[in-house]
Amino acid sequence: MIRALAAIFLCAPGIALAQFVTPVHVIPARTVISASDLEVQQGNAAGALRNVSRIVGKEARVTLYPGRPIMAGDIGQPAVVQRNQLVLLIYDKGALSITTEGRALARGGVGDRIPVMNLGSHATIRGVVSGAGQVKVSP
Repeated sequence: MIRALAAIFLCAPGIALAQFVTPVHVIPARTVISASDLEVQQGNAAGALRNVSRIVGKEARVTLYPGRPIMAGDIGQPAVVQRNQLVLLIYDKGALSITTEGRALARGGVGDRIPVMNLGSHATIRGVVSGAGQVKVSP
């Protein structure tokens, strides 16, 4: 009886299933995702991304597997700063602008907050990646 009711409920007109995005093949971590890597599936997956356009051009933070929904934490901006890369540290406050050299202690994309070692003082500070090889710091 319960199976019959479930079949009627799922087949009833006007009831729409949610959709979510999955990879069509294994996408290794640190790979920039293209539209040809993705497909939309029907079903319910709590927290899954539902729009292909929000995923294309992003970088996989973890390995993505076919058939598994892509979650927001699985992707991010493509890295423009690599771990151990020499970067320009930039401090701007009003008319004051200070730049110095640092070493990135983590990978990061634009907008990511990463630790950086100031090569002059050897102090570790956190800054926001602002572009390729650039990290903005604040007090």
